Amino acid sequence: MELYLDSADAQEIDAAFRLGFLNGLTTTPTFMHREGVADVDALIVSLAKKVPILQIEALGQTAEDIVSEARRQEALGLNRSTTVYKIPVSMEGVRACKMLTQEGFMVNIHLVYTLQQAYMAMAAGATYICPLVGRLQDQGTDALALVSDCVEAVENYGYSSKIMFSSVRTVEHVRNALQTGAHAITVPWKILQQLTQNHFTDVGTRQFEEHTRLVTVRVSEAMITPCPTATTSMTVAQALVQMTTGGLGAVCIVDAQNRPVGMFTDGDLRRTLELNGPDAVHLSLESFATKFPHTIHATALLRDASQLFTQHRVDQLVVVEEGIILGMLDVQAIA
Repeated sequence: MELYLDSADAQEIDAAFRLGFLNGLTTTPTFMHREGVADVDALIVSLAKKVPILQIEALGQTAEDIVSEARRQEALGLNRSTTVYKIPVSMEGVRACKMLTQEGFMVNIHLVYTLQQAYMAMAAGATYICPLVGRLQDQGTDALALVSDCVEAVENYGYSSKIMFSSVRTVEHVRNALQTGAHAITVPWKILQQLTQNHFTDVGTRQFEEHTRLVTVRVSEAMITPCPTATTSMTVAQALVQMTTGGLGAVCIVDAQNRPVGMFTDGDLRRTLELNGPDAVHLSLESFATKFPHTIHATALLRDASQLFTQHRVDQLVVVEEGIILGMLDVQAIA
């Protein structure tokens, strides 16, 4: 199924065609009016240079008027092999379609609301035929049945026309187009952007990224440095200053040789305040230097750190290399 963008917004068009696989662009006078286009011809020429196939409106009261307008637009510098002229279905419209296709122009008969209209377009040799699904559904019409009937007519009778599913309002419409066998679809950028979105895909992608990070990133790449430290002679208040400066909820307590001898965390702070009240901030850190803090080597993988966090039920690990403290790894670094 051919995929077209339906727009006249320059930013949308540039973004959409960076995808690299859209078949072309459909646009309308309504879109151009909405975008405040002042020079339609200049815009058409500009768009023709950006997209593989450009579908533009050719209007007129008679078939001759429509043909004349298509020729006028072609004379702007458009390529007949990459430009499709859109004509609203009518007796004069299908007559103009026949005249243009005999000259080698490509034509899209659009604003189609019935199978009979589509049949006239097929008989006239239209390159594309556009049933307006969204607008038909607004009227309570079974638009999907019409698309299916049009596709069936093309296939049963061997017409060369392609049924283009248009007036797309929802992501579901794209699925409908695929299910009805439409040969082409033209989709607004807002809907096009949603076609790859799915909650479970997002969850799976995040999981893959997380697991890839765990087995490829070293602790040294994720640690915070320098490691927030405090000596045993410091008070809880001084430790809080170090914690705030370091941006972590913990400080490593070190001895005179700068060796890790303990850890003071925000959890320790809460428990100390509960036991001692406001005077807790004057307490020495010496009482927290009771056991060697959990450490990890700087060259270890984050996977190893994750296992240690789980095993020891801690939120921080001191990162060391050859006995020297290099930094601190917080559990949030592997989340």
